[in-house]
Amino acid sequence: MKFDKQVFIVTGAGAGLGRSHAVGLAERGAYVVVNDLGVTPDGALDASQAAQGVVEEITAAGGVAVAHGADVTDAAAVADMVDMAKQAWGRVDGLVCNAGILRDRSFGKMSHEDFAKVISVHLTGAMICCQAVWSDMRAQGYGRIVLTSSASGLYGNFGQSNYGAAKAGLMGLMNVLAIEGARDDIRVNLLAPTAATRMTEGLLPDAAAALLRPETITPGLLYLLSQNAPTKTILAAGAGHFAVTQVTETQGVTLTDPTPESVAAAFDQIADPTDAQVIPDAFSQTRRFTQAAAAAQDLDLKWTS
Repeated sequence: MKFDKQVFIVTGAGAGLGRSHAVGLAERGAYVVVNDLGVTPDGALDASQAAQGVVEEITAAGGVAVAHGADVTDAAAVADMVDMAKQAWGRVDGLVCNAGILRDRSFGKMSHEDFAKVISVHLTGAMICCQAVWSDMRAQGYGRIVLTSSASGLYGNFGQSNYGAAKAGLMGLMNVLAIEGARDDIRVNLLAPTAATRMTEGLLPDAAAALLRPETITPGLLYLLSQNAPTKTILAAGAGHFAVTQVTETQGVTLTDPTPESVAAAFDQIADPTDAQVIPDAFSQTRRFTQAAAAAQDLDLKWTS
């Protein structure tokens, strides 16, 4: 799998997963913009030169890369980063939204500021980066975008209401962008990694951390950026193990005269996972529910679209 002379932007690429992704792309021929603002894990500025360090690592190995310190929440700075990539190499083929911070607190102690800041970096920052490359990808009829989620967003984790909400929000963003980008071969996917990085220091046993190296996850990321990538897919990854996470809907039950009591009485059947299915878009659910209701009432319901 090669990315010869394709241009990729990787945010939060000064360390950990982002660094691994940037290096992995460069090793396979990509031109890489290594983005990192230079902050501590909680988002405080630390004047880090980490992005330049990764660029030097890539170029020393014969690859091609440049550094950019854009704050992903600053639309003007992100636009400048995209312009730099286009001026250097003419286009942007792919985007990896990896930048993130942690400000963990139990929900009762979570400040509004810490909640909003984490949402801003993870979710709004991803939107700003995606929008900055979107029109060019549509015009060129090609693009690959990977957003970075987490099991904390998909399944929950104590003390991470802000982080979990942001990471779950990225699933919604991916779902919509995959639909809107399909006509122009813009494929949008979600990577849900579990890795040993500076964000998890002190939380994992040494043996587990050794297995959960970022380099065990990057192969999945590279596949999601490839020409034959899927779209609208959640790829969970860690320690070399890969799985697809799916949101499914049970077959359910049609109640012709629903009451709270009838819902309660039928709930075991409503929740029965047998033959649960993946719903491709919101309107498909609307169609499914109304068709089931019409059939239960012997109505002839015809859809015009």
